[in-house]
Amino acid sequence: MTEANMLGGRFRFPNSSLSVHRMGYGAMQLAGPHVFGPPRDVDAAIAVLREAINSGVNHIDTSDYYGPHVTNQIIKRALHPYPSDLVIVTKLGARRGDDASWIPALSRQDLIDGVHDNLRNLSLDRLDIVNLRVGGMSEPTEGSIEEPLTVLAELQQQGLIRHLGLSTVSPEQLAEGKRITEIVCVQNFYNVAHRNDDPFIDALATEGIAYVPYFPLGGFTPLQSSVVDEVAASLKATPMQVALAWLLQRSPNILLIPGTSSVGHLRENLAAAELELPPSAITKLQAIDQNGASG
Repeated sequence: MTEANMLGGRFRFPNSSLSVHRMGYGAMQLAGPHVFGPPRDVDAAIAVLREAINSGVNHIDTSDYYGPHVTNQIIKRALHPYPSDLVIVTKLGARRGDDASWIPALSRQDLIDGVHDNLRNLSLDRLDIVNLRVGGMSEPTEGSIEEPLTVLAELQQQGLIRHLGLSTVSPEQLAEGKRITEIVCVQNFYNVAHRNDDPFIDALATEGIAYVPYFPLGGFTPLQSSVVDEVAASLKATPMQVALAWLLQRSPNILLIPGTSSVGHLRENLAAAELELPPSAITKLQAIDQNGASG
């Protein structure tokens, strides 16, 4: 396999020297249950990260509110000093309560503190990409993002952040964000069964902006899952591999960040980059609709 085709090929963030393989790794599952506290086996978490890097992954998605602090500290322990081509993408916009609740954290001080927490726990002088998360768990919420994004743009001008992205946002919020600063990526809920962002993805592709979907198998009905299971069985693959392969084939600006705390599952996920879905499989998957029916 050539370097150009490894892990789904490469993507370069717009107006940037940062280039990543399209199959990356999401670090959320390295924390404890409910993304809170330490994992049961820190050594196993370290092993997953090192296996990802050894397999060619150079895009890790994280946040200092995973744990909180736990995931970034594990990344530092496992990988620091970091490979020269590794791109670590973090996100701000929430904090954790003592009861493991997720609390919005979009005030000026919240964002400043969040940037410095990420820098400290990752042992970095500058963050590669920071995503501002402003919506709910799976859908954008209406409203201006000017105030929090302006704070991050100021921190970017101070040299603490290289590039900025947005998470769980609408096209209108992206347009507002682009009037404040350059946006290099959008991270939203999207998969073969939840395709509200189809026009958004295509528009971003024309601008060279990365689209990073989360929950590749999230929100499926039993009937939708059965279609994916059927396709997976016909290809001797796992349902997750099918879901990831469909996303890779959907658009060249899609970057994947599947997460796992298992080396075995990591290897399975990365192997999805080599799974070529035949036209018949794509037809079946495309027929899955939002109501759980398939055509």
